[in-house]
Amino acid sequence: MKSQSIIADERPAETILSFEIPTKPLIVVVTPQERNILSNVGNLLVKAFNHYENPEYIAALHLHAFQLLPERISRILSQFGTDFSANQYGAIVFQGLLEVDQEDLGPTPPNWQGADYAKLNKYGFICSLLHGAVPSKPVQYYAQRKGGGLLHAVIPDEKMAVTQTGSGSKTDLYVHTEDAFLLNQADFLSFLYLRNEERVPSTLYSIRSHGEVNPIMEKLFDPIYQCPKDANYGDEQAAPGPTASVLYGNRELPFIRFDAAEQIFNENAGQTPEALYNLTEFWNEAKELINSEYVPNSGDVIFVNNHLCAHGRSAFVAGQREENGKIVKCERRQMLRMMSKTSLIHMRSVTHTDNPYFIMEEHLGNIFDLDE
Repeated sequence: MKSQSIIADERPAETILSFEIPTKPLIVVVTPQERNILSNVGNLLVKAFNHYENPEYIAALHLHAFQLLPERISRILSQFGTDFSANQYGAIVFQGLLEVDQEDLGPTPPNWQGADYAKLNKYGFICSLLHGAVPSKPVQYYAQRKGGGLLHAVIPDEKMAVTQTGSGSKTDLYVHTEDAFLLNQADFLSFLYLRNEERVPSTLYSIRSHGEVNPIMEKLFDPIYQCPKDANYGDEQAAPGPTASVLYGNRELPFIRFDAAEQIFNENAGQTPEALYNLTEFWNEAKELINSEYVPNSGDVIFVNNHLCAHGRSAFVAGQREENGKIVKCERRQMLRMMSKTSLIHMRSVTHTDNPYFIMEEHLGNIFDLDE
């Protein structure tokens, strides 16, 4: 039984030189005992702190994480937080982390604005503990729902079905690093699947799946690329803005800032011919490395290093799935997203004066002017 394994590592890899090229996320099968511990911890924290955004709770988050999480899970996340190696894919699937009470959750609302966060409180505590073990601090971005809190419900919205956003459904959501248009984008992301009855595959793409940096990738270190604001903004990208590199950090084991939909397929991106050619060459190679084999189940969590691994999803029709050759109705998909940073100090110039967890960056270092 896999549940008896410490870690079910299902990553096939090709050996190159002295390391392995990762092509899949690490899959950690959570045991019934660990799941029970997490449920009890969530209930305990609700009683002790009332809400996962309680400042006293967040201030001591790392301490709570290492005290309360099952030891195996906290060790995996702690190691993951500083592993930027050649064989680190950049994503972990915690399979069966939580038992979701579907009846208590109730019907999926028509959009994220209708989410009942009172029913999501316990999940907010458990997700935040995962980030605390990295260790990192949950943050919110004004660029995302004008903040919207530390936990975001992601729900298909019929009015946005064909958009390149989390509220879309009828088109493939191209792989992207979260908020590629920000210099202080999230370091880590967690996606908790409350329900995925449509059986929508998640798509992941790791910069490490290329192996060694090749000539095509070398060009992406040049700071010549437009990173347009994403489709969550209602207005079109105006005149070309500041540029940035796609790859950054260590030149042998780089990080990535990339959004295929906005940088390549957005006609208003304003890329130079050279930049667009380089991006297209890179995309032709990268798209062959996208992994879309994993279909999350209720209670699964995908935990992502946002500097190594991009994410997306396949197209689907919300509220229905195919079963035995027939289309049957089902509850619509519902997911919870949390974002975190490892340091509040390094981004203090773009955070709210009274709240260092609230990031006010609008676009590649520029800050929102709320007086306009």
